[in-house]
Amino acid sequence: MKIGLGCDHGGYNLKEEIKKHLEVRGIEFIDYGTRNGIDSVDYPIYGEKVANAVISKEVDYGIVCCGTGIGISLAANKVSGIRCAVVSDTFSAKMSKAHNNANMLSLGERVLGRGLALEIVDAWINTEFEGDRHSRRVDMIKEIEARHSK
Repeated sequence: MKIGLGCDHGGYNLKEEIKKHLEVRGIEFIDYGTRNGIDSVDYPIYGEKVANAVISKEVDYGIVCCGTGIGISLAANKVSGIRCAVVSDTFSAKMSKAHNNANMLSLGERVLGRGLALEIVDAWINTEFEGDRHSRRVDMIKEIEARHSK
């Protein structure tokens, strides 16, 4: 498994903690930036970078961070085929993967503490898509996306 990571300045510290955590777990990742938490940068740039990496299969999944997780997820979700879930608890993390086949996870550094954030990352990574009736629903989401991307 290879994970793409991205953040703006508001999510930089959390992204760095996630990198350390993935290293300990032996999970490969690519860091798409930003490279520091000091300079103000625009979150849409990094949401799109990671989303493009997921769609092109350069990475299997993406994890993005900003202050709340909301802005960067909105940017990522504009890339056709991305299902980026903003979550703040482990149950939602599991369900976003198990039921919605989320291929990206978004976290808010100003919303979550380090411990909970890493628990969410683990819950999401360790969960598999259940398929079955959920496949039909994910396909319906894809159909909506196709209708509106013309």
